[in-house]
Amino acid sequence: MGVGPVSDVDAAEEWLDSWVGQVNAQAQRSVELSRRVAALTGSAESRDGAIRVTVGSAGQVERLELDDRVRELSGPRLAQEIMSVMRRAQAALSGQVAEQVRETVGEDTETGRAVLHSFDSRFPVSREEEDG
Repeated sequence: MGVGPVSDVDAAEEWLDSWVGQVNAQAQRSVELSRRVAALTGSAESRDGAIRVTVGSAGQVERLELDDRVRELSGPRLAQEIMSVMRRAQAALSGQVAEQVRETVGEDTETGRAVLHSFDSRFPVSREEEDG
């Protein structure tokens, strides 16, 4: 009679050990994802290459390069072009984040879905950026 409860306890301990191992592995993958995303940048340039923007892992502009061709643009047109290139750089960043999610935690995990949603909602790709 004593064998049943002991094996139930052993089975429960094995299940708990397995569950803890899975949780620890997922936590390690989440930490790895965070580390990788923190190191990412996204870049884009205007069609003629006169404007180049690099954004950091949070989508912030880290580098803006303008060559002399931008002098031919009016102020409002230049601002519009810079914003468009910046959005394309952010979309490029989002694509890199999605790749890192797939390589670490997976798109079908709660963490993966949350990270993808965060980047997709902050940096949506508009039709203009897809065509540009």
